[in-house]
Amino acid sequence: MNWTTPADLRAQVQRLWDNGTLLASLAGAAPPFPRRLPLKGPNSGEISDRFEEVRHWIVQLEQGARQYRVVRRSFNHRILGPNDIPAEVWIDTLDEALALIGRRREAERFARLVAMTTAQQPALVSWLEKRPLSALARAEAWQALLDVVAWLQHHPRPGVYLRQVDLPGVHSKFIEAHKAVLAELLDLALPPDAIERAATGASGFCRRYGFCDKPTRIRFRLLDPSLALLATDTDQDFTVTSDTFTRLNPPVQTVFITENEINFLAFPPSPGSMVIFGGGYGFDMLAEAAWLHRCTLQYWGDIDTHGFAILDQLRVHFPHAVSLLMDQETLLAHRMQWGREAQPEQRELLRLTPPERALYDDLRQHRFAEHLRLEQERIGFAWVRAALSRLR
Repeated sequence: MNWTTPADLRAQVQRLWDNGTLLASLAGAAPPFPRRLPLKGPNSGEISDRFEEVRHWIVQLEQGARQYRVVRRSFNHRILGPNDIPAEVWIDTLDEALALIGRRREAERFARLVAMTTAQQPALVSWLEKRPLSALARAEAWQALLDVVAWLQHHPRPGVYLRQVDLPGVHSKFIEAHKAVLAELLDLALPPDAIERAATGASGFCRRYGFCDKPTRIRFRLLDPSLALLATDTDQDFTVTSDTFTRLNPPVQTVFITENEINFLAFPPSPGSMVIFGGGYGFDMLAEAAWLHRCTLQYWGDIDTHGFAILDQLRVHFPHAVSLLMDQETLLAHRMQWGREAQPEQRELLRLTPPERALYDDLRQHRFAEHLRLEQERIGFAWVRAALSRLR
């Protein structure tokens, strides 16, 4: 039997809850009621052949009629004579719908959020209409979210760290945890000149709204003892902010970039050179260091499709960068160290040299092996020394 049951009717209304339609009407959306619910009942033959089942079905529908209205139609059966059978089911009010699915308490809570927002930040009521379930899930934090919005309205582009927002119940971890929803609210509530539209995503939150951001740090080693920044015989391994790195302008001629920390630490001495640990930050920060453009830039990454994609990305900022140990000879000399790349890159890379492009095509077309990769830390150290000696 596939006739509509009271459970089916509840499921139909539950879908209106799940897609936000019911709550949105409390925030100003067009009310969805009165609303006719789809109803499938017995046909003429089923009424004759399964009369007792039909009677039971009618009783079931009538038992739930406190939350919906059943409209009957007269039916004159050739054997059973005149009968009334349910033909339509209507829900006339939001209250009936909420009672049917047991959501009155949540709706009352959402109504309080709407009233609170209307009184404090009327520009955000449209967000409640669009994202009612998201707002309801944050009901306990909603007042604090409104407080953050109000604070930024009074302190546009404040130039402080999140930790310095001084509001009861609001701390830096609170703002961190609610960055996504705060970004949507702030975009609605702040004037255009208080928002840096180019900064997007969670990582761009601070820059977008004028907070101080945690400075990006760059780690490097000076490979030439004569260029030591400190008068000690210790390893010249430094971590500085990107702004400090930009201003360094050390007297080096060659800069190596490697993505593996052990390779960074074990990188051999080299006259007039430094090595940068590329892990953990993007090339945007390096691009601010104008002095890198006068240096020979050597990039050492994994021999896999993503390694070449990173090299291609580096050349957006430094077209003169060259690859190191990312060639077919190195790959074939280390067959015993081959591994597997989980999800190879397939897009065209436009900034590779012809030999690099040929090897990249070999890798993505699986000419040597399927999903082949050679991680840079698996290359023999004697091979590395020999390659570096050829650069001098």
